[in-house]
Amino acid sequence: MSILSPKKTKYRKWRKGKNDGVATRCNTVAFGDWGLMSLDNERITGRQIEAARQTMTRFIKRGGKIWIRIFPHVPVTKKPLDVKMGSGKGDPQFFVAKVKAGTVMFEIADVTEDVAKEALRLASHKLPVRTRIIKKEEI
Repeated sequence: MSILSPKKTKYRKWRKGKNDGVATRCNTVAFGDWGLMSLDNERITGRQIEAARQTMTRFIKRGGKIWIRIFPHVPVTKKPLDVKMGSGKGDPQFFVAKVKAGTVMFEIADVTEDVAKEALRLASHKLPVRTRIIKKEEI
């Protein structure tokens, strides 16, 4: 199992930042025939992305093709349990992808419509956002 994380980041610790508005990029199906679009703004961890990918791959029995359009670049820090307030920021624990409403997160091709829809539906259960399955022609 590979947990997604960047090889290198510009800064070890980032600020939280905002995740408002709708996606202006990565908001159409570009590579496959079917896509899984986010309807919420949320942070998605590398583990959640990997779980969704595994679910899709298992369902299509390693047939077809899958594209993952999001990558967790942003480090999230956490302080250990039972540590008093103060004394700086905690250490990076995991990485997240900031996903806006309208972002196409996964795409699938070379499978039938029923298989694609079911694979994307199963993958959506692994993610913390409401989703919509879209076809290439749709927006």
